[in-house]
Amino acid sequence: MNRFLLVIILVLAFGFTSVNAQDFSTHQVKKGETIEAIAKRYFVTPSEIYALNPDAKKELKPNTILIIPLSKAKKPKVVTIKELQGFQKHKTRRKETLYSLAKKYNVTEDEIKKYNKFLYADPLRKGDKLQIPIFKITEEIEAEPTKTYIVQPKEGKWRIAYKFGISVKKLEELNPEMGEVLKDGQEIIVPNIEDDEEREVDEKYSYYKVLPKEGFYRLKLKLGLEKDALEALNPGLAESGLKVGMILKIPFNEAVSVESPSRINLTDSIKDFNTKHIAVMLPFRLNRVDFQSKEDTKKSIVKDRYLDTSLDFYSGVLMAIDSLKTLGVSLHVDVYDTKNEIGEVSRIIDDNDFETVDAVIGPLTSNTFEKAASKLRRYNVPVVSPIGLNLKLYDNVFQSRPPTEKLKSTLVNYIKTDTLPSNIIIISDSKHTQVSNDLKRDFNHAKQIHSRKNKKSGDDDFFVTKEDIEEALKPGKNIVFLETKNEGFVSNVTSILASLIKTEDLSTKTEAVEITMATTNMNAAFTADGVSNEHLSKLQFFYAATSKSYNESGNNTFVKTYKKRYYTTPNSAAVKGFDLTMDVVLRIVSSEDLYMSVNNAPLTEYVENKFAYKKKLFGGYYNDTVYLVNYQDLAIVEVKQ
Repeated sequence: MNRFLLVIILVLAFGFTSVNAQDFSTHQVKKGETIEAIAKRYFVTPSEIYALNPDAKKELKPNTILIIPLSKAKKPKVVTIKELQGFQKHKTRRKETLYSLAKKYNVTEDEIKKYNKFLYADPLRKGDKLQIPIFKITEEIEAEPTKTYIVQPKEGKWRIAYKFGISVKKLEELNPEMGEVLKDGQEIIVPNIEDDEEREVDEKYSYYKVLPKEGFYRLKLKLGLEKDALEALNPGLAESGLKVGMILKIPFNEAVSVESPSRINLTDSIKDFNTKHIAVMLPFRLNRVDFQSKEDTKKSIVKDRYLDTSLDFYSGVLMAIDSLKTLGVSLHVDVYDTKNEIGEVSRIIDDNDFETVDAVIGPLTSNTFEKAASKLRRYNVPVVSPIGLNLKLYDNVFQSRPPTEKLKSTLVNYIKTDTLPSNIIIISDSKHTQVSNDLKRDFNHAKQIHSRKNKKSGDDDFFVTKEDIEEALKPGKNIVFLETKNEGFVSNVTSILASLIKTEDLSTKTEAVEITMATTNMNAAFTADGVSNEHLSKLQFFYAATSKSYNESGNNTFVKTYKKRYYTTPNSAAVKGFDLTMDVVLRIVSSEDLYMSVNNAPLTEYVENKFAYKKKLFGGYYNDTVYLVNYQDLAIVEVKQ
């Protein structure tokens, strides 16, 4: 007997309260079967089978008996399967009946008649020679009925899972080869429920995936919704209770996203090789440049920050155009100098044919960008903002820079999903008291520390003492938010925090004190000369960012080519010009247009930037993805979410 099976039987026999005989079934492995197929059949996961059958990880042999945990979602129906093995001869004796023979041989009367057809017309008599069927009888769990479903436009995994009342994990188990991203028209397997039981995703609402260890109280703090409100929006929730991975319908909330979209490499998805027409609008302000000498021109560039930034950005655009050509993409590119004047933007659009333009990149500044977007709405031309924030999102606007509130929500939600308990401390100066109070609402058990004030003037002195922080720390894991834009305050706090980190020492009975520092608003104060990078690394300082820095020592083709062409390393403006141009054009040539690409390419990523556009309920599109990064060994690296 399989030793593990013996252990299970003993556990059942001794009556452990957490296990009973109805929690398990058995399955005899057939030749060619896989764990994935068996798991799918019994509506469990491969990991659940491996947990009870560890030897199956090494080799799955035919005729092996597996312990199968029954699906907790729904008690499966056990069906009896009979396989005809042969016949046994029987000569009828006096007083024998079909009923007594069926009972004797463990078959049914109909099965005896089936293989002795004369009994359909004549009664059973003494001396009749019968052939009694011999069956191999096995019991198996009847799989929940499924059906084939055609993926519709805009549908991702979570939408289909919500529609059929299952988790994304269950959908993936039903379709082990479905891939990371679903395609329009793809065939998948779903539960065979009635049409009127299918739930529709209403775009007027948001949807939230329940995380591990989340109860109604934690959801109330995070979403601001009482238990009754959640149950009213989600029929069946009162009976089932909260479950990990469950998708809840909630009132519309831009900050809430069901899950991170899957990354797409658009270079593998190019399908339209017709010439595409794009326009680039930048505030070069060439009319202000002094071209009398090389030195005068250089001075003009240095003095004019608009020209300086525009040239850097445009250098990245040119690099992208070359890269796109190598991919076989044909481009017609118009470049316009907006002079950073609203009137000039109007003149450019009025004097040129923009009806054939597939997309416009720029202008840079908010006022000129809004003018361009509003005038190009009549042509339904998408206008992509490289750096603008809080833009008026007309229905043709693409804001490529993520909203500021996305940075905070990403950081806060990441900390909330940490299953390890942490002591939260919030340190802020007087200008960031509101930010501190907002964080206190997110982490209601957090301790708040405010910078000290001058006793005479009452002004903020931008410092705290070691004792201020030491009193708030606890043994174990501590997460400290530092909210300020003052360089001196950053230097003061980081040096104190770094000095308070302790490792466990049994000889002195010293408990470990771990300290990690974060901020919801990364700014120049944290990178100033007076702030020690060693302290930031020791504190594993982390924050959310709109972009990440490329690794200069890495094998990056763009960086190498840029250095070769321009004899310098590309700055953030140059990289943004490259990343944004690559993304806009690749989206156009891999979809019907830029608007449709939002559904077809949920997430793209290049050198320093990634793009996952989300549409406002009434309006345009904004980039809804950011990076989480932290300091490690004096380097800034991405934190996987």
